[in-house]
Amino acid sequence: MNLYFSFIIPVYNRPDEVEELLESFSDMDGDKDFEIVIVEDGSSETCKSVIDTYDDRLNISYYFKPNSGPGDSRNYGMQRAKGNYFIILDSDVLLPKPYLNTVKASLQSQFYHCFGGPDAAHHSFTNLQKAINYTMTSFLTTGGIRGGKTQLDNFQPRSFNMGLSKEGFLATNGFGKIHPGEDPDLSLRLHKLNYKTTLISDAYVYHKRRISWSKFYKQVNKFGLTRPILNKWHPTSSRITFWFPFLFISGLLVSLLLVALKFYIPIILYVTYFVAIFIDASIKNKSIVIGAQSIVAVMVQFFGYGWGFIQSTITVGFLGRDPQKQYPKLFF
Repeated sequence: MNLYFSFIIPVYNRPDEVEELLESFSDMDGDKDFEIVIVEDGSSETCKSVIDTYDDRLNISYYFKPNSGPGDSRNYGMQRAKGNYFIILDSDVLLPKPYLNTVKASLQSQFYHCFGGPDAAHHSFTNLQKAINYTMTSFLTTGGIRGGKTQLDNFQPRSFNMGLSKEGFLATNGFGKIHPGEDPDLSLRLHKLNYKTTLISDAYVYHKRRISWSKFYKQVNKFGLTRPILNKWHPTSSRITFWFPFLFISGLLVSLLLVALKFYIPIILYVTYFVAIFIDASIKNKSIVIGAQSIVAVMVQFFGYGWGFIQSTITVGFLGRDPQKQYPKLFF
C-alpha cells in the first residue's frame, strides 16, 4: 500500500508550542513528503504567523474554526486532509528525528489501520515535567499501558501520538464528543468493526505536557471520571485494574490508621513501594530531585484518578445517571 501521511494537530492558544513542534518536523530524518494539517480551535492567540515562517520548508494546511474541542477539531482536520493515513499529535509534543521513518517501516512490515506510540521525556524538560512523565509511563505506576517494549495487538492508542487510516476514520466517523476519553472510545469502536490496533514501541514522541501540580491533578481526575463512562458504553472493556488507584489510596489510609494500633506491616509495604519509585525514577532521570518529585506525582496521580473513578462509578455505574448531565464539562 502506498502511504501518504497527513499529520493532524489541533491547537488552542499555543503558538510557542507549535513553533517548537514545527522545528522538530524540519529536523526529522528522510524526505518531507507529508502534509501537516493544523486546526486552530477558536484560539484568541493564533499560530498563523508562526506557520507562515515555515511555509518554504514544510507542507502545511492551516484552518481556523470556532472552538469545539480537540476530538471534533481532529475530525475537522482529517475531513480536509489529503493523505490516506493520518497521524494525530498534540501541540505539546516534539518529534525525534527517526519518528516517521520508524512508523513507515513498521506499517510496511505489517499494516494496521490504527497504531499508538509511547511518550518520553526530552532532556530540555523541567524536573516537574520529567517526574510526571515518569509517573505516567513507568511500569511501576501504570503497568506500561501507555507503551512498553513489546508490540501489542488491540493496544488503545492515546491521541497525543496516534495513527489512523483514512478507511478507519470513514468507518467510525472519528472521535466522539467526550474529552478526555475520546481516544480509547475510538479504539474500542474500531475493535467492534474488526479493525486491529497496535503499539509501535519505537515510534515515541517527547510529550511536554503543559503542566503544574494542580493541572496534573485535574487531568488525572478527569481520566478517572471518564473511565466508568467508557465502561458503560463498552462493557467488554471493563478491567479490574481500573480499580487499582482507588484501592491503592484506600489501602494507604487504612495502613495509616493501623499504625495507631501498632500494626506496621501494611505501611512498611507502602514505604517499600515509594522507596522503589524514588530509586527507579532517580536512576532513570539521573536526579534525586526528580526521584522525590516522582513520589509526589504518584500520589497525585493515584488520588486524582481514584477519586474521579469512584465518583463516576457510583453516579454513572451504580445509580445509572446520564453521564453528559452529570459531568457536562467532559463533553463538547
